[in-house]
Amino acid sequence: MKLVAPLTFQSLTKNKVHTDMFAEIAVSEIKHISLAQKADVCVIAPATANIIGKIASGIADDMLSTTVMALATHKPVIICPAMNTAMYENPVVQANIEKLKGHGYQFVDPKESRLACGDLGKGALADVDVIVAAVKSAIGEV
Repeated sequence: MKLVAPLTFQSLTKNKVHTDMFAEIAVSEIKHISLAQKADVCVIAPATANIIGKIASGIADDMLSTTVMALATHKPVIICPAMNTAMYENPVVQANIEKLKGHGYQFVDPKESRLACGDLGKGALADVDVIVAAVKSAIGEV
């Protein structure tokens, strides 16, 4: 939310953006569960080493991780890593990615480019058209 404000996504998609799992909810609705039930697919872009590690470890302590835990058993989850090359290539991050792939999570690999830190290497968020193609494939629209 520090890189792209929720209001940006809300304006572009014309859908409410949920960021707080403890926000006021309807009595009959638990937000992370209802979001998971309504979704056709979940795309995490950009996916940090932190969120990848949390999901791989079964940690569900915020709106995104709780929704993914409720969603991943019955809908596709597409993870699009974006981070510094050294972080992306870290054996722990790679092990987490492999673990999640083994559980059926899908990944869109980062591209090689100039990174936010100024380094040149693999870790930049994949191009939007590549991510969109992965989503279409996941929901059977190819």
